[in-house]
Amino acid sequence: MSKEPKTRVSQLSFTFGFPDLGSPKDEAQATHLSHYGQDRTDLTINETANGQATSIVSVSTGSKPERKDNSLGDNSPKNNHSQRKWHSLIDKVYAPANLSQAWKQVASNKGAGGVDGMTVAAFSTNSEERLQRLSEDLRNKTYRPQPVRRVFIAKSGGGERPLGIPTVRDRIVQQALLQVLEPIFERTFSHRSHGFRPSRGTTTALDVVDRAVLYGYEWVVDADIQSFFDEVDHDKLINALNEEIADGSVLGLIRRILTAGICQPGATQADPSERGTPQGGPLSPLLANIYLHAFDLAITNAGYGLVRYADDFVIFAKSQSEAAEALALSQSILEEQWGLRLHPEKTRIISVTDGFEFLGFHYFRDPIAGVLRKLVRRKSASRFRDRIRALTPRLKTQRSLKLRHLTYKRLSKNPRLHSLIQGVNRYLRGWHWYFKGVWSPYDTPFRELDGFVRRRLRSSIGGRHGRGVLNVRLPNKLLSSLGLISLDSLQQHYRSGHLAAPVRKDRPGGEPYAGKPHVRFGREGTRVTCP
Repeated sequence: MSKEPKTRVSQLSFTFGFPDLGSPKDEAQATHLSHYGQDRTDLTINETANGQATSIVSVSTGSKPERKDNSLGDNSPKNNHSQRKWHSLIDKVYAPANLSQAWKQVASNKGAGGVDGMTVAAFSTNSEERLQRLSEDLRNKTYRPQPVRRVFIAKSGGGERPLGIPTVRDRIVQQALLQVLEPIFERTFSHRSHGFRPSRGTTTALDVVDRAVLYGYEWVVDADIQSFFDEVDHDKLINALNEEIADGSVLGLIRRILTAGICQPGATQADPSERGTPQGGPLSPLLANIYLHAFDLAITNAGYGLVRYADDFVIFAKSQSEAAEALALSQSILEEQWGLRLHPEKTRIISVTDGFEFLGFHYFRDPIAGVLRKLVRRKSASRFRDRIRALTPRLKTQRSLKLRHLTYKRLSKNPRLHSLIQGVNRYLRGWHWYFKGVWSPYDTPFRELDGFVRRRLRSSIGGRHGRGVLNVRLPNKLLSSLGLISLDSLQQHYRSGHLAAPVRKDRPGGEPYAGKPHVRFGREGTRVTCP
């Protein structure tokens, strides 16, 4: 008996019956890859559609979602699939059960308040009544989203990334839309798209990349779409949604969300949002995948090996000329059809031998041994060190401890040290689980990073003593006795098959590093006055 999938808050809450269309193939072609050094047995990545969708929780609403056939005479399965559209969806969006489920997801994400200053904690004080009013506003079509609050976060490569923080109320509406629309579009998406999708992510994307380079693809188009979330054309996005959705109320609601405006820091009036879909809302990742779906199909139909994660993608080719053709086609499709441009500095054609970076890893061929390597890229290692520094602060009022007090008996009773080590361990477990798949010639691939963690911890414990003194008084064995784990020990347990995935946000095996924070929120923010 097969196990039923685990229920998650963010999963679909309705039963959608998709018609049997004779198992139509996904427009993407099959990619044949194999594991290196295992008799080169071909592995086929199945690109067929998912078939019939299955819901997790059934919710009773006023009417069933309808999918009407708008085909004109051609009764072929493929044509019926392309012409059928979903009607009568808006009542599924404002259904009390759907809004309640959306609120649970928004509450679990926490995050800062929007332009109205309403926090998640404040909304929860009278959530049932607020959700009822929100359902009535959506049903009566009197709901109007407020502008998003613009915040900036530092990018690992320098510069700042703009985020748009919707109000808690607007986040609930976006999440409710996501729960209704995601299963409809999921069955149409190409398997070459991995970003922010159920049961897919960085793990599946990197698995395809691993097999591609091991199989023998020597050339890579390493590309990044420039300012993608700021350049999305609203009309083109609505047209892409209309390929599957014919409910004018749902399309109108999404357009109002897109054009709600942006409140810049310190501003008293909102700027109009004529283009783009602000990063920071629950609906943004789905809209991004819908917008780029036609690009996925065009590239794969042309016979190229595409792996896309949000606005980053790589295309594998057997020769440099083939890679150049793939890059030219990508530029043509993105610029002429979708009004997007590839980043001139982050887009390039490069050989696997010279190396390329994707989703935190650096792939290259060892110039001495001639074998493929997959290591943590420098920016990811630098981000790791920055995070460890933040987790191991030295108090401003901290005085150097007397060396005779640096004993296990005294340190094991220190509550601050216990809390500090717990925080470091949580980060190490999540970070290692993402980067565990390194291809390193060494048995201890994380030795340097482990040494950095121990130095920071010694400094946080002992103050401004010389490094040599602390190394003697706080040896590695003592730090291990106090509970500090190491990346290399985690790697050894993983290789021996004794390490389980850390649980993260009700995702057993979830991703501690997703690359881009499209649906992350900052700490509770201050009130912003903006209409």
